Amino acid sequence: MTLLVDTSVWSLALRRDGSVESREVIALREALDGADAVVTTGLVLQELLQGFSGPKAKEAIIQRFGTLPLIQPDRQDHIGAAEVRNVCRRNGVQVGTIDAILIQLCGRYELTLLSVDKDFANAAPYVPFKLWGNG
Repeated sequence: MTLLVDTSVWSLALRRDGSVESREVIALREALDGADAVVTTGLVLQELLQGFSGPKAKEAIIQRFGTLPLIQPDRQDHIGAAEVRNVCRRNGVQVGTIDAILIQLCGRYELTLLSVDKDFANAAPYVPFKLWGNG
């Protein structure tokens, strides 16, 4: 399985206090140890860099992400992500722009999304993508 890890899981995993050991954080650590492949996208990297402060945190994040394959959304992914948002909205589910791109990338590349964000679970019945722990 190849995981696309959402910012929510990375944020928990990178906390200095290490106080949160959710199933998702454990799955990320196991994947990074070789259990599964992990890929990322620039949007997740950007969100993490915006959320952590200080040069040490910045360098640690950049270094860690430098080893991960980077997938980049293209024009069709943005078109598909707009459709993801529209389908969800028609079904009463709010999905953010970045979340819609992540869903689209998972569908396109047959990735499994690893997240603790409930918005993805709410979207899952309406759009085709694999959500870790969901089924």
